[in-house]
Amino acid sequence: MTERKLTGWHVLAIIGSGFAVIIGVNLTLAYNAVATFPGLETKNSYVASQSFDADRAAQDALRWTVSAEVADGILSVEIIGEDGRPVQAASIAATLGRSTHTGDDSSPEFRWSGTRFVAPAELAPGYWNLRLVMTAEDGTLFRRRIPLTVRETT
Repeated sequence: MTERKLTGWHVLAIIGSGFAVIIGVNLTLAYNAVATFPGLETKNSYVASQSFDADRAAQDALRWTVSAEVADGILSVEIIGEDGRPVQAASIAATLGRSTHTGDDSSPEFRWSGTRFVAPAELAPGYWNLRLVMTAEDGTLFRRRIPLTVRETT
């Protein structure tokens, strides 16, 4: 039986193959990161920053506590006022979607149930973001991003 020798060419091929695998994985991950990025939050961050403090102060002055949950295919948004009672916003609009891509984005059609806003929402398990834009009775714009976790039903 003849012994095989480990030559310089073998070592070069091993090292080259290792680097090829690493570079291939990095390129694949970089492509997927860019391909699934949903986009910018704002077109011009400088312009948006000019009114940020005033907008935040107006929202804080409402003293709303906003929460959202998904149960049995129903998305509910509850707004509690400073007095501890439910608040009905003058208008509500929302985008419900994943944080990693826009393919599953939807705009729920909310209706007032007497204590909260509700909308049908059949969501797959995982992490979701609810981006709310509401208007108070006095015209104050109220914006929130609420992360939601949908668990698998058994």
